[in-house]
Amino acid sequence: MVQFQWHDGTVKNIHVDPPFLYEYQKQLSRAVRMYERRIEWLSLASRRIWGTVCEKRVVVLLDISAANSTYIIHIQHSLRLLLEEQLSNKDAFNVIAFGSSVESWRPELVPVSQDNLQSAWRWALTLRCGGSRNVLGALRKAVEVDFKDKDKHQAQGLYLFTGGIPDQDMALLSAYVAEACGGCDLQLNVCLFYVGEPRMDSTPPACYASRADTATAYRQATWAAGGRFHWFGDTGIFESDDISAIASEMEKALNYSEKCALLVSSLKNQARKELQSAAPAKEKPKALRQRRQPERLRPAKPAARAVPGTGVKDDHDRKRSPPLRAPAGRPRKAGVPPARPAKDAAAPGRRRGTKSREAGTALSLFYMETGNNVGSVYKRYPRGRAIRGPTASVELPRKDTVCSSQEWVANFGLKKLKMDISRRIGPNCTHQRSAWSPAAAKHCSVLPSVEVNGTVRHIQWTPREIDAYIACLEKVTRRYVQRLQWLLSGSRRLFGAVLERKVCILLDTSGSMGPHLQQVKTELILLIWEQLRKHCDGFNLISFAEGPQLWQDTLVEPTDAACHEAMQWVTHLRAEGGTSVLQALLKGFSLRGVEGLYLLTDGKPDTSRSLVLSEAQRLTDERGVRVHTVSLSCSGRAEVTFLRSLASLTGGRYHCPVAEDTLLQIHGLLTKGFVDAEDPMLPLFEGDDLRRLAQEITKARSFLWLARAFRSQLQKKQDAEPKATAS
Repeated sequence: MVQFQWHDGTVKNIHVDPPFLYEYQKQLSRAVRMYERRIEWLSLASRRIWGTVCEKRVVVLLDISAANSTYIIHIQHSLRLLLEEQLSNKDAFNVIAFGSSVESWRPELVPVSQDNLQSAWRWALTLRCGGSRNVLGALRKAVEVDFKDKDKHQAQGLYLFTGGIPDQDMALLSAYVAEACGGCDLQLNVCLFYVGEPRMDSTPPACYASRADTATAYRQATWAAGGRFHWFGDTGIFESDDISAIASEMEKALNYSEKCALLVSSLKNQARKELQSAAPAKEKPKALRQRRQPERLRPAKPAARAVPGTGVKDDHDRKRSPPLRAPAGRPRKAGVPPARPAKDAAAPGRRRGTKSREAGTALSLFYMETGNNVGSVYKRYPRGRAIRGPTASVELPRKDTVCSSQEWVANFGLKKLKMDISRRIGPNCTHQRSAWSPAAAKHCSVLPSVEVNGTVRHIQWTPREIDAYIACLEKVTRRYVQRLQWLLSGSRRLFGAVLERKVCILLDTSGSMGPHLQQVKTELILLIWEQLRKHCDGFNLISFAEGPQLWQDTLVEPTDAACHEAMQWVTHLRAEGGTSVLQALLKGFSLRGVEGLYLLTDGKPDTSRSLVLSEAQRLTDERGVRVHTVSLSCSGRAEVTFLRSLASLTGGRYHCPVAEDTLLQIHGLLTKGFVDAEDPMLPLFEGDDLRRLAQEITKARSFLWLARAFRSQLQKKQDAEPKATAS
């Protein structure tokens, strides 16, 4: 019988049968292999795209909106795989295609046959993409027409194959799905595919959302209807309820196997204790005598009697000879007064000694267990000043706050967290000045030490403290890396983080922007929905070439309707003309209530740069508006210098997006871990936010390497001490 601590903290007696546990673990291993094969099966062929089609009566809803016009061939191929592999053994099926309008292959469900499957495939080849995503219309077409006799049939399933957010509000859509599926055997299963951002040269979607928000919205609608959610892309399956359920069972099986191993280990420990307790009693005194024999060799009592009548000078003489040690590990008896401080007894000698000798001595007195005898322990190491060790509970924000890197580092940097490694290094070593010159100084053999910039300094750390510091520093470095990844994701990669609540975006649409305008329009739409819609109280857009063009005359509240209108305005921008930066800045400063201007350009202004800088500084002093500059290219140093100066004079930040190849390398480094000494360094970012955070990451890495070197030095010191004592 073994005592085992349960998950709720209670201790229970368990009767353990090792053969039974062994057989149970083999069954768990077989179950895990079966789960692995199931997951592999779910990741192949049409199941990778659609998941598993379980119902006998199926309606497929195909998204053929204008945003999917480039991927119509992939959509048709996915439907063909479904028809060939999973619908051939069903009872009835139908296919509905939807964009702005809804088109059905058959008015109602039809039986599954070879002719019907071939007819559905020929019909799918005639589909053409257009319009937005009328998901609610497609659902109503499927529920209110095709399933009018749903109570007379077996399980029925809707499979929505889409690539973006629907036109309708998701709360309304979820409520309709929950009502339609309630009280009947009907389920909505969503197959979401991610194909990238929509092309802005075509008709834009009626509603826009990021990939994460889109997945969240469909996931909630699916669960409201009691269905399953499946999300895939070019690189594989991102999320699948079927696979998640099996992975959960795998984790449960592995957990049970670990509990079995703990039970067997407890049984072995108990058996070992029983064997030790069953040993012959006559062998125990022999073991005790062998254990106590070294204590008899210690001349502890003579040393104890000599201490009260001697001074520190005698102790220094004792240092030259082998020291007499008293057993310091015995606990003091109850009621016995504490040991007298050693500094009182050593005061006369300390007046005659030198500072170096005083720093190298320490004496502790204590009462022995028998009688009134006094014991002493002579220590060679000085009592160092108290060092505040690193706190293991460093509080860092879990979510990334919208602020500049300068402000973020000021609140959560190494200096603020008191993680500077110089706080853990003691003063310079003074024990070897008389023996060696400073130029030939080596590591001190008296105290734990390390060489820093050619000077030997003491390490005022215990191994436990340095381990805690390293663990804390690794945690802080990982959080810094997460912050850097956040700055390099989404619309922040091109525009940086939008800090103010009332902003205006100044977009350069001159002729030189032609090769970049398509990408900039896509990123600007992402900025509208990801940052302006969520974090701002008012915004406006201004494009400038020969002259500025305003989207609205004033700042507008970022409602859904306003964001849709702004997205439509962005899609019609064209690249032509010059670069009138000054006129665009004047228009931006004239907006009432504006707090920040975000200027994106690829070149120098048409007017004098000094004039632009002086006017911007004057307007900033009058209005208190900051100008943040974004450069599409960091190759032209004159343009970069101008944009840096413009941002610096107005209290803003300069930002330059990272190139695609560099971005892939950085993501590879950050995903790997980025804490080892052999890992490459971060590149020199041009943008202010990226550069400031990268500097803090580089500093944290250097502290981490030094701390590991110090730990290795301490370990070598501890390993060498027993050898020196034995010799």
